[in-house]
Amino acid sequence: MNFQSTQRICQIELDDKSIIRRNDDIEHERRIAIFDLLETNRFAPKGDIGGSYPGPFNIKLRIEDNRLAIDLKTKEKKDLETLILPLTPLRKIIKEYFIICDNYYDAVKSSSPKTIEAIDLGRRALHNEGSEIMRERLADKVDIDFETARRLFTLICVLQIR
Repeated sequence: MNFQSTQRICQIELDDKSIIRRNDDIEHERRIAIFDLLETNRFAPKGDIGGSYPGPFNIKLRIEDNRLAIDLKTKEKKDLETLILPLTPLRKIIKEYFIICDNYYDAVKSSSPKTIEAIDLGRRALHNEGSEIMRERLADKVDIDFETARRLFTLICVLQIR
């Protein structure tokens, strides 16, 4: 389902200064997450977040003092406000997700399809868990759907890779 409402993200950017490590797998995941997010997403600030601006939103994700900062801007890139989200509730799941992703990428090179599938199921389960935590953490600030949360979780992981 493609949300054509204004309550969506129309552009997303990751702060290059926050990204420490890049490789082809990470870049591929980042590109896919951004493409899919821009294709279909729901991003509806609650209350007076974003003022009276109805959207769509241009956002920038960055890490600031071990917290996620989400810079909200208008479509024309006029600053609205910055949402700050502590990353502590996500730390363990991100760490576990990195470990299983490394195992998955290694398995793809040399393991049986059955092993790859089993690791991928675990990877997806952790990704879903991280996505639900994202939705919960943002619930009082922004209404997002599950798929938007999944893609945001992927991008937060890209920012967290050391």
